[in-house]
This record gives sequence, structure tokens and C-alpha cells, in this order.
Amino acid sequence: MTFAKLGLNQLLLTAIEKANYQSPYPIQIEAIPAFLEGKDLLGIAPTGSGKTASFILPILQILQGKKENKSRNVPVLVLVPTRELASQVAQVADNFSRFLSRRVKTVAVFGGVSINPQMRKMNGTDILIGTPGRLLDLLSKNALSLNQVEILVMDEMDKVLNMGFREEVNQILAEIPKKRQTILFSATMDETLEELISKLLKDPKRISVKPAEVEVDLIDQYAYRITPEKKGPLLRHIINSGDWTQILVFTSSIRTANNVTQKLVKNGIDAVAFHGDKSQGARTEALAKFKSGKTRVLVATDLAGRGIDIQFLPLVINFELPRSPKDYVHRIGRTGRAGATGEAISLITEEDLHHFKIIQKKMKKHVQLRSTDDLDL
Repeated sequence: MTFAKLGLNQLLLTAIEKANYQSPYPIQIEAIPAFLEGKDLLGIAPTGSGKTASFILPILQILQGKKENKSRNVPVLVLVPTRELASQVAQVADNFSRFLSRRVKTVAVFGGVSINPQMRKMNGTDILIGTPGRLLDLLSKNALSLNQVEILVMDEMDKVLNMGFREEVNQILAEIPKKRQTILFSATMDETLEELISKLLKDPKRISVKPAEVEVDLIDQYAYRITPEKKGPLLRHIINSGDWTQILVFTSSIRTANNVTQKLVKNGIDAVAFHGDKSQGARTEALAKFKSGKTRVLVATDLAGRGIDIQFLPLVINFELPRSPKDYVHRIGRTGRAGATGEAISLITEEDLHHFKIIQKKMKKHVQLRSTDDLDL
């Protein structure tokens, strides 16, 4: 299957080719033609399945047949849970619209930065991508209108609801016409989401994509048994003992991420924290430096860490274990990608032992537990 067979125009096909997209993902094969036919869509798909292009490409094509927007009435709204995803979707839209004959204005809005520059950008916006809180802020200031929205995309809705944005979502939906095309994506399905779907979608085309299996056999996993007070010295010992160019360290809380980062920097290790309390600019800069190799160690929480996608990451360290075995696999799956080998190290206290056994059982893989008695910490 090729993109040319999905009903996309030649200008979009040129952009796809320039972006080095070889062939469409399964979700794109199903979603793009249905989207272009005007159908509502329900996609159960994980991050990394190609869903962003599956809605951005048809949106861009549909906008080519419409007059240029010169008002604050937004025709296309994309609702997302996080700042990183808003920026990422906007980047994809800008990338694919480079060769189009009709100019498409895409704007991403989110909290953590000044609202004034975002307000000034609203006029003439074709595609507005935003987080619930900031969208409501803009509406309250009459900076935009949603009463002429024709296409509504709700991306990663399970995360939106899990982050407690149900009331904000309902307020936004109250501003949007009932007659519209609605596309909803979620990685998981539960009763709350099913209830929302029944209210929002009309006879939707349902698409389901299974999460890609993490190749745990390509990841060299081991763990150290350690007391809580010696975790910091052990982490520094591990980092200094190898020549890894990039190391991703996971913690379970923002406070721990900050503390770990401060201790690493104090001991001469180039590190930066990456979490939800950081401003958008700080997070963008931190991730860019880490990806380019200018910063060696990135200390992240699980929620913020979902936006980290590095193809050949050599080492992941679990300073603290995540709550679920699924999250553990998701963490270590940042390494060992694209057929490359990687390492994953976990720091295990006495209290962690039972939970770590459950993780190994669910993962169906034994992880060697090493002693730290012979290490000079």
C-alpha cells in the first residue's frame, strides 16, 4: 500500500516524500480514506502508531477546498492532554503543509507560557491545537470562537480524562456545534470513555491498533539491591562507570527528579530534570539538548517521559520503580529499539523486592539482582 492510494493530493504526496515517509502505517491506511469521506472515527491506538499523520493529512486536504480563514472562528480544533503533544502535532501540520497552494495557519496553545502572544495569533487560525485549560482561558478572554468548528479531533483522550480534565472537556464541547465531524483517539478504553464516545460520535468507523511489542530480549536488564540512602551514590557510580553518551533516569515524582538532578550536577555530572512543573520552554530546551547529546543525563517522570522518543538510546535507569509492570516495560522500551541493543538498570530497595518480582513475572523475564557490597560508593 502507498500513500498515493489513500486519496491524498499530489502536493501532500510531495510533502510526504520529502519527509521520508516510505509507506503508510496500518492506522493511516484505514483512517485517511474514512476521514476524507466525512466519517466520524474512533481509533484505539498507542503513541507511535502514526495516528498524528492519519488526521493531519486529511485535515490539510479538506482545508485546501475552503476559503482562507480571516476571522477568529476556528474551523478545526485538536484537543490534546499535554504541551509536548500540542507542539508535536503543530510541527507535523507545518511540515506537511509546506507545498500546499492554500496557506494553512496552525497554532498550538498551552499553559506554562504567557497567554498574550497566543491571543495575538488567533486571527486567521485554520487548525488550533490546544490543552483544555488554555483553550478555556482563551475563550474566557474572547480571543477565539469555537461556534464554527467543523472538525474536532480529540487525541489521547484516555490521558486527558486521567489528568482530570473531564469538566474542562465538557465546557469546550458546549462551545462547539453538534453538527461536525469528530475523530477520537485513545490508547485504552474504559466505561468513562465509552460513555463519552456514545455521546460524541455518530456511527463511527472503529480502528484498533495493537501496541508494538517491546523487544525485551534485546535489552540487557539487571538490578542492584541497595538501601534508600545509598541510591544517589550508586546512581552516580553507574553513570561514571560507563561511556554511555545518553542516559535516561526515571523517578516516580517531580520532587525526586529535582533532587536527583541537583545531586548529579553538584557531583559534576551534566544532568537536567524533565517534568510537568517545568515551563514549556525549559522542557523543550532540555529535551533538545538531551537528544543532541549536549546533556548526558535526563531525569524524567513517567508522564513527561512519554514525549521522549530517541531511536538509539543506550541506557535507561529506574531510580524508582513505576507503579505497574506495563509502565516498567514502557520505560525500558525506550532502549533496544530498531534492532539495536540497550541496557536497563533498576535500583531495588528491600521494599521494592516484592513489586519487582511481580514485574518480572508479568514480563516473563528474569532480571539478575546484583549485590553492591563490593562497590566503592
